[in-house]
Amino acid sequence: MSSTFSARGALRAATAAHHERVDAVFSRADLTKRDHYARFLQAQAGAYLPVEAALASAGAARLVPDWDARRRSHRLTADLAALGVAVPDDDADIAFADDAAVLGGVYVLEGSRLGGAMLVRGVPADFPKNFLTPDQSAYWRHLLDLLECRVISAAERSSAVESASRVFMLFESSAQRYLRAD
Repeated sequence: MSSTFSARGALRAATAAHHERVDAVFSRADLTKRDHYARFLQAQAGAYLPVEAALASAGAARLVPDWDARRRSHRLTADLAALGVAVPDDDADIAFADDAAVLGGVYVLEGSRLGGAMLVRGVPADFPKNFLTPDQSAYWRHLLDLLECRVISAAERSSAVESASRVFMLFESSAQRYLRAD
């Protein structure tokens, strides 16, 4: 099957511009500076926490067998607490209407895990970095297999893409709020 017609290919192609914008905004943070790193984590939390909660409410555990192990909100809030920074109480309004939408949301969060594994290399050793520290490389491969099994029809792909796009936009909005250019 061509990657253009796979669920992963559809998600990657349709969200590429969103992903680039999110990367561009988050790249404003110099992760070697404590205040930048704290704002970076707040920007992550402003999107990550409500998305993970909404995915859990929408039944991610029913679809993703290791969902509880994949969750990282507790790591993110612990890192913020270790930095002495408040957890954002942003009330992002996001919901996931169907199984494909849930998987589209999980796709973005799991992609952020991969990105974190790259970013953590530039974070000073004395900064808390539980959220960015890689833990399971197999999560991504398992998610891709799940996407190919569960996101098959054009309607399902459309739902997954729309959901992933909304999650990317939420991350972009949060990053713009917390990572203003200095």
